[in-house]
Amino acid sequence: MSMKRLIATAAALALVAGASSALAQVAVAPAATPFKLGAFEVIPVADALFVLPNDGKTFGTDPAAASKLLAAAGQPNDKITLGVDGLLVKTPGHVILIDTGLGAGAKSAMIGSLAKAGVKPEDVTDILITHYHGDHTGGMKGADGKSAFPKATVRMSANEWAAMQKDAGSKATVDAISAQVKAFTPGVSILPGITPIALYGHTPGHVAYEISSQGQKLIDIGDTVHSYVLGLNEPGWIDNFDGDKPVGIAKRTAEVKQLAATKELVFAPHFPYPGVGHIVADGAGYKWAPGVPGAK
Repeated sequence: MSMKRLIATAAALALVAGASSALAQVAVAPAATPFKLGAFEVIPVADALFVLPNDGKTFGTDPAAASKLLAAAGQPNDKITLGVDGLLVKTPGHVILIDTGLGAGAKSAMIGSLAKAGVKPEDVTDILITHYHGDHTGGMKGADGKSAFPKATVRMSANEWAAMQKDAGSKATVDAISAQVKAFTPGVSILPGITPIALYGHTPGHVAYEISSQGQKLIDIGDTVHSYVLGLNEPGWIDNFDGDKPVGIAKRTAEVKQLAATKELVFAPHFPYPGVGHIVADGAGYKWAPGVPGAK
């Protein structure tokens, strides 16, 4: 893919101004990793990778400080790799997909990953959107310009739906799905066992989703944290993907602290696949402890 194409793709994905324009998409093989959460089946589904340079334009402002953290985590210190994944949840009467990946025309494995989970697009009953950026909503529009999940109710916060409708880069997706959208106010259950939690700052209506069944819980944190290395070690660093950077920092810092204290199971769509594990206090910061329940 040419640099011109990469820059255009970054813009089309609605990644905010100020983040590195050299962000690249990398294809991955379709993958689905099922596990049980009470009576629910939860399945992380792989879509792609983003790779961007450690240039101080996205996370923090000091590439040297970021380099030390990346090296300490066993990662290349000149680049930052982010997963791009979704979460499938099968509950009685519902097949729910939280975020839809990059979509047609991109290096997206989402449809193949859903197939590995035994799900066709027409089987999906509900699409839950954490926020409107194109790496979370692009998959809602098919190559034909129509809804890729024609039988699904599309659910997102009222603030986010309003913001998405105003975003020129989202117009084609808005046109494809508008008849299916059911906006909500966070804080109350929208489906049995699923409650959206307002974590505004990244975007005007960004939410997490808490999934609960038979006393077991998991929270999909959306883009509260992007990099499992930089965002957890230094949650107070600026994240140039955030639309409101001060609010984003405050929400990220508070949420990471709370999740480390409660030890709640987390799904983070930009962490290394399958993106499931726990956030653990580590000195002055935090670290990621990956682990799928029941995995051997």
